[in-house]
Amino acid sequence: MRGINVGSTRKLPMAELRALSIKLGLQRPETYIQSGNLIVDADIEADEVRDLLEKAIAKRFSLRVDIIVRQASQWNGYMTANPFANDAATMPKMLHLYLSRDPLKTSAAKELERKAQSGERMAMAGGALWIDYGANGAGKSKLTPLLVDKACGSPSTGRNWNSVLKIGEMIEARGQRETPSSPRHDHLP
Repeated sequence: MRGINVGSTRKLPMAELRALSIKLGLQRPETYIQSGNLIVDADIEADEVRDLLEKAIAKRFSLRVDIIVRQASQWNGYMTANPFANDAATMPKMLHLYLSRDPLKTSAAKELERKAQSGERMAMAGGALWIDYGANGAGKSKLTPLLVDKACGSPSTGRNWNSVLKIGEMIEARGQRETPSSPRHDHLP
């Protein structure tokens, strides 16, 4: 989920989000930190999970929240696609994986490179946008969420590499993998 629990507005308690997920029929909800990382089992497609959660959150919390949903197998793909994984200069908390709601524009990295500051690097890999903010970090970057959305072509959300790895560990611990014989999917809104 994008843009929740930032500052004093847009509060969405994770315990209440998990309870709401169960009420919606999503199984085994787990959250990671307060920024809207939610893992669920669902017998419906990713777009249906997104629509269900967006409507329920708007009704329950009076918040319009952009939700980006991926299957567990996709998450594993992002982890292996990291274009900066073997770069000693990359700091895990400064490297961000950006996922967009709709298919990523192929020009996203090039568009952002024109606005990047010294030390910032972008790459497209694994169907995602990767931004290494360098030593200055995302907080001092001129690459605002609005610019990232515009470059990506739809609402996007970013997670730093440490969070990407932790979410990957949570998926692994669930002990479920998507298989052709199983209709259930782990989804990551």
